[in-house]
Amino acid sequence: MFYGLGMNPGTLAMLAAARSRSISPENPTGAPAGGARAVDGNGAHAARELGPGWKVSPSLPIQPGEKLTLADVEGPGAIEQIWMTLSNRETAYRDCILRCHWDGVEQPSVEAPVGDFFCCGWGGDFFQLSSLMVCHNPGNAFNCYWEMPFRTHARITLENRGAVPVTIYYQINYVLTEVPEEYAYFHASFRRSNPSAAEEPHVLLDGVSGPGHYVGTYLAWGVHNNGWWGEGEIKFYIDDDDEFPTICGTGTEDYFCGSYNFENPATHRYQPFSTPYSGLPQVIEPDGLYRSQQRFGLYRWHITDPVRFQSRLKVTIQALGWRSGGRYLRLRDDIASTVFWYQALPAAPFPPLPSPGELEVI
Repeated sequence: MFYGLGMNPGTLAMLAAARSRSISPENPTGAPAGGARAVDGNGAHAARELGPGWKVSPSLPIQPGEKLTLADVEGPGAIEQIWMTLSNRETAYRDCILRCHWDGVEQPSVEAPVGDFFCCGWGGDFFQLSSLMVCHNPGNAFNCYWEMPFRTHARITLENRGAVPVTIYYQINYVLTEVPEEYAYFHASFRRSNPSAAEEPHVLLDGVSGPGHYVGTYLAWGVHNNGWWGEGEIKFYIDDDDEFPTICGTGTEDYFCGSYNFENPATHRYQPFSTPYSGLPQVIEPDGLYRSQQRFGLYRWHITDPVRFQSRLKVTIQALGWRSGGRYLRLRDDIASTVFWYQALPAAPFPPLPSPGELEVI
């Protein structure tokens, strides 16, 4: 039986008893024939000579301290795609917190600054990111294609913890259909170490109980030292692992599917890249004035190689560079991570988010 989930080129010709729906400010409930009915909104003045149906409510404001419900949907079904763009991108990407709740569970399964969720932790200038699961398109449009199943209910919110209003344009496309028993729930969690501890690795994920599978990593990495910063290994402690992990990488750029410092040998500079499964799309270099530190955005999707666990999972990454005499140097960098995985409900509570001041990019 095909339910219209797990869409790919091989399933596009298959029929399913599924119903397509979409939520936006022009149809905030996703109801059938519920779109383009607005008579008031921030496009009403522009449409005053045209009337309803002519882009009357394309976006919504979120006031400081306000939590806006983007989607509130009865299941069963699955979120298929999210598009959004926000104003005040210099600050809003860390000030606005995206949360997803599945099947009435109060503990969110997704909790992350909206910029980091969409692989744009440093905010600011546009850069192109073209991957299977997340895209960043001109100008500053966020897109994600993670499949997010739910059985009884889905609620997606965006909270503005900043000091200024934010305007959001968004569209959430979803399908109403039966969800097979073997489908797990999508999760994403954010952590930041600023600075990271010299003695301990940065923890990407911990406290997760299975069964489940890990599917992606995004890092916003700010460098506080001169020299190369990416010798650290990523480690996956699976199920009964204690002191030693089952999966151990060989270096940061190796895990993100690059090599040799991400360097272009012709220019001797970092080479940004964006591919379906991995990339270094954002490279921020010193400008000789106020941008004094190197900063990087990196992603790695485990689409063909999910890290499966049956009882528990812990994931860490080291901050490691070089010092004199060919010796490693333990670094104290700014590492903000957002990780993505699937598991059954309920998830263990996430660590408390840093305060708005602690999240700020300085």
